[in-house]
Amino acid sequence: MVIEPTCGMLEELGHRVLTASTGALALDVLRLDPKIDLVITDHAMPGMTGAELAHRVAELRPGLPVILATGYAESPGEESKLPRLQKPFTMDNLACALADVSEMPSTSNVVALNVAAAGKR
Repeated sequence: MVIEPTCGMLEELGHRVLTASTGALALDVLRLDPKIDLVITDHAMPGMTGAELAHRVAELRPGLPVILATGYAESPGEESKLPRLQKPFTMDNLACALADVSEMPSTSNVVALNVAAAGKR
């Protein structure tokens, strides 16, 4: 269950967090909320991988940062080009990943995704 601690850390860092349990739902959230500044996604989700979601996000919202949270040591293909957040991670790791991807304001809007959290939040 990674989503609840991740959401808590993001909120503690000053961000408004929206969650989605699948990549398709995340894309719907992005279509409905133009204020979203960042997407954090897990590698494994129903229907698409984190890399597939990142590709779809780039088509929908070019330039929107996407961070891939993963427990895998190496990522093949397109996933290797994404900013990564190695699981398990601390708040300091998360803060560094956020700082690395953008000049986000301290009160930005973040969509966090993790299939394990479906229905939890």
